[in-house]
Amino acid sequence: MEKRQATILLVEDDDVDAETVERGLKAARIEGILVRARDGVEAMDLLEGRHGQAKIRPPFLLLVDIRMPRMDGLSLIHAVRRNVSLQRTIIFVLTTSDSERDRLAAYNEHVAGYIIKSGSDDQYLRLAKMLEYYLSIVELPSHAVA
Repeated sequence: MEKRQATILLVEDDDVDAETVERGLKAARIEGILVRARDGVEAMDLLEGRHGQAKIRPPFLLLVDIRMPRMDGLSLIHAVRRNVSLQRTIIFVLTTSDSERDRLAAYNEHVAGYIIKSGSDDQYLRLAKMLEYYLSIVELPSHAVA
C-alpha cells in the first residue's frame, strides 16, 4: 500500500517559532504539506472547512502551541477530540509551557507527545527528524467517520 503524503497543521501564533519549525521541516526534507493557523479558531476553520477556509485533506497531524489568542491549544485539542470526524487526529503539543497541569491536560486528551520548545534551531531539526521517522513508519487514520 502506497503511503499518502501527510499534511502538517502547525498551530502557532509566534512568527519566529513558526518560521523555525518550517526551516527544521525543510532541513529534514519532510515530504508533505505544511499549513499554519495562528490560533485554535483558525485551526478549527481549516479542519472543518468553515468560514471560507478550504478543508484540510486527511491524513494530517497537528503541532499545537498552548498559549495562543482567541482559542488556546488545550481548548483546540479538546474541540478536536469532541468532533467525531476529527477525534483520531494525531496531535503533538509544541509549547514553552513546562506546567505539569498543562502536560496532564494534554495527555488526558490523548496527545501523541508533549514537546517543550527550547528555541534552538537544533531542537526544531530534531523535531522534524522525529516527525519524518514517525510518518515513515506509521499508518495514519483516514479520519473518516466511524
